Parts: sequence; structure tokens; C-alpha cells
Amino acid sequence: MSSIKIESVVKEKNRMGECPVWEERENALVYVDINSQKVCRWNSVTNEVHSVSVDARVGSVALRKCGGYVIALGTRFAFLNWETESVTTIAELEQDKPNNRFNDGKVDPKGRFFAGTMAEETEPGVRARCQGALYTLFSDYSVVKQLDQVNISNGLDWSLDHRTFFHIDSLAYAVHAFDYDVHTGKIACGKVLYQLEKEEQMPDGMCIDAEGKLWVACIDGGRVIRIDPETGKRIQTVKLPASRITSCCFGGKDYSEMYVTSAYDGLDKASLAKEPRAGEIFKV
Repeated sequence: MSSIKIESVVKEKNRMGECPVWEERENALVYVDINSQKVCRWNSVTNEVHSVSVDARVGSVALRKCGGYVIALGTRFAFLNWETESVTTIAELEQDKPNNRFNDGKVDPKGRFFAGTMAEETEPGVRARCQGALYTLFSDYSVVKQLDQVNISNGLDWSLDHRTFFHIDSLAYAVHAFDYDVHTGKIACGKVLYQLEKEEQMPDGMCIDAEGKLWVACIDGGRVIRIDPETGKRIQTVKLPASRITSCCFGGKDYSEMYVTSAYDGLDKASLAKEPRAGEIFKV
């Protein structure tokens, strides 16, 4: 890999920037600010950010083939029409868990939307354990629960041959690998692929590169790490100018740029003074 250059491309700060996804047809980066309850789009040509406010914390966004987006907000799946700013609910889940919300999500190689839930903190550092789950929204709008007893369902992606599904439960401090049936969209037989080291802190969002290597954002670790799924070893670390690094994706004209989101929520005044770029989005 050639020398790495890091620049801040979205200066508009996010309380909890997350789930970046590159939208080719718009030359844009789409992402969410969970705690501001917004879906955002940064145009890489004009450098403008447009956002749509929604009525609940929005954990993830993905592209629809027909235009617009699918989002996971509160405990429901919905479609977002960007032009009209309208939100149409598709499915409501976990009505018995009012303290839960959706978190990270991504579309699989066949166009199914995977997204997982988590319990919100009841006070700083306190949350109910094992309350989350991982769901799949199919193209016929049916929903299947894939995993239960999850703490914080987070980063996810698929191997290049579509036979392995990678998933992060943040409070397990690990990346897990599951057998994946791309024809049915079902996962099975999970195992720990990589256990994070102390200085890497907690794993958050994740993406895969053209060589089949995983990139994991380390919240409070100020870095993204590159992991080889063949060996289960970390092979590269890229440190960034903010500690609360939340997620990453590839984009740009030839997908050679990695976009990395960050957050400023969770930092006290002293930390914010030391981290003037907290909450910005970086291009690597």
C-alpha cells in the first residue's frame, strides 16, 4: 500500500457519525448522525452537506436500487425518500424493549439489509446486557432474526466469495466470522476471528477491502485496524486525529479512498479542547 494521507473532508461535526456508504450515482457519501437523528449526504463535488431529520435515533442507512434509502431507526425498518424527506415504515420490531434501538446495518451481496439492535445506556456506562439482536430485511419486506443475546450489534460485512459473514458485538471486543449461505441469507457456526488488544479499545463499524481484508474502526482507540481473515492477525494500523472513531467505508471514483466517521458525544470539555476534529469525517 502506498503512503497514507489523512484529511478531514466533512468539517460539519457529528455527535455520533456512523454507517458511511458511498453513493456512486451522486458522487456522495451518505451517513447518519445517530444522536442528532439525521441522515446526511456529503457531495464530494460541491463539498455541501444536506441532511434529513427523522423522528428517532437512526443507526444505519443503505442505498436502494430504485433510489432513496432504507434506514434502521428506533426499532423499525423504513424507507427514506430524499426528495420529499418522507419516511415510510416497513416493519416494527422489539416493541417489548422500549430501551432498545437499531445500530449498524449493511446490505448483503444479494440486496438484503442486515441491521442489529442494542440497549441504550440508562445512565453513563450502564446498559442492560444481551438485549440486542441481528435482523435481516428481505426484498419482500419480511424480517428474520439471525442472532439473539447480542450486546451492541455493530460492524458487519461479507467475504469476497460471499461464504463468510463478519460481525462485531462491541462488548465482546471481538470480530466474529460466520458461515454464510448467500442463496438463503442465513448465517451459522460463528467463531471469534480477532480479539481486540487493550490499546485498540472497542470495535465499532467495519468494512472489507478489494483484497478481502477487514478494516475495523476502534471507538476510543483513535484508529482503524486492518485484519487478515485468513490468519486472524492485525496487519496494519492507521491512527486518526480523533479518538472516537466509529466506522469506515471505501468510496471515491475508483474506491481507493477510505472514509472514516467519528463522534464528539462522550467527550468531556477537556477532551474536546484536545480534539478539535472530533466528529468530523476523514478521508484516508
